[in-house]
Amino acid sequence: MTDETPACPECGQPMRFGGFVLSGREDGGRRGCRTLWRCVGQHVWWRWADRPDEPLEICPFPKLFR
Repeated sequence: MTDETPACPECGQPMRFGGFVLSGREDGGRRGCRTLWRCVGQHVWWRWADRPDEPLEICPFPKLFR
């Protein structure tokens, strides 16, 4: 995992780590962890924990993590 704090792709504000979320993968049906990130503008993003170089994706369930 990288030590750099990402900037929000929507507003450019620094993001804070919000924990890990266990989620099913589309490729193979196995489960894996996603890292959850949010900014002060209430935008919620995530990505696979084992793929830190991939871009952030919009979290489809932002109200669950506020």
